[in-house]
Amino acid sequence: MTEKSRGWSGSDVETTSGSGIRPGIRAASTTTSPSTSVNGSLREPNDGAHAGTTPRRSRTTGPVRDITSLATQLSDRDWSILRSVAEHRYLTVPQIQALHFGDLPPASGLRTAQRVLARLRRRRILASLTQRIGGIKAGSNGLVHYMDVVGDRLLRLDAGRGPRRRFEQPTRRFLDHQLGIAEAHVALVEANRQGQLELLKCEIEPAAWRDYVGIGGTRLTLKPDLYAETACPPGSEYVDAAFIEVDMGTESTPTLLRKCREYEVYRRQGVEQDRSDGAFPFVIWSMSADTEAKAERRRAALREAIDGDRILPAHLFRVIAPDQLISILQKGVEV
Repeated sequence: MTEKSRGWSGSDVETTSGSGIRPGIRAASTTTSPSTSVNGSLREPNDGAHAGTTPRRSRTTGPVRDITSLATQLSDRDWSILRSVAEHRYLTVPQIQALHFGDLPPASGLRTAQRVLARLRRRRILASLTQRIGGIKAGSNGLVHYMDVVGDRLLRLDAGRGPRRRFEQPTRRFLDHQLGIAEAHVALVEANRQGQLELLKCEIEPAAWRDYVGIGGTRLTLKPDLYAETACPPGSEYVDAAFIEVDMGTESTPTLLRKCREYEVYRRQGVEQDRSDGAFPFVIWSMSADTEAKAERRRAALREAIDGDRILPAHLFRVIAPDQLISILQKGVEV
């Protein structure tokens, strides 16, 4: 059965009014590539994660003398966990449990996940930040994992190339944002597992980024946090595509509005439409803050700014709370 893509469809040159939505024909991909504040003394917020001093770590229980031999000892699930952590940079224990142990009952899944992660830490395939989600009372369940030196060597061996990835101590702002992106990914995976929708494709930054040519031949990059293709109900011939932006309450409304304009500039290029036979993904802003009242004020401010902008087609954008992500994808562009 041919699968069809639903998204924003309009002129490649001029902004259209109204929804302007029509289906385009597209073969769906079957590739499938969690927001919480951390208690602890992370560095002060800035625009990203910067190089820091690698903390001294204790020696492993046995030195890794043959990385190739170790690679053959890892299970498929070990490799999947390593790749997920490398992809997201940071993942919590519950997020790893949801992504890789979701087929088990919750209690046994958590115990199994903690046991596997402890083994991967002993081998320095993964490591954990000093700070924990929920503080010291959270125990091992509050650990935030990242790829350690042996894990980096394993992935470079598997790829056959690539530079060494050095550990970077994250700022609170950067870490919260990465965990927010992961939380959205987890929601998609769990919805797929529960049959709420079919997750056909999920790309995490930078795989979700799009390169295009701007005015005067300038090379530009649109940088969504996630790109997802879903079908609802599962097995439907219609595929909905969406760029997903995760805002943790740290950016001003003018900054978010500028990002919306970047999407409109990219839409006018027609690059994405050429890839999907005329359909352009709709853009979801998943917005939270330290209080729900503040988050709703920010969501309302962005909606008002989008509606009042003469350049932006308002129907291209959805502004939601994180827990609305699955319902908005189930309804698709018809919302």
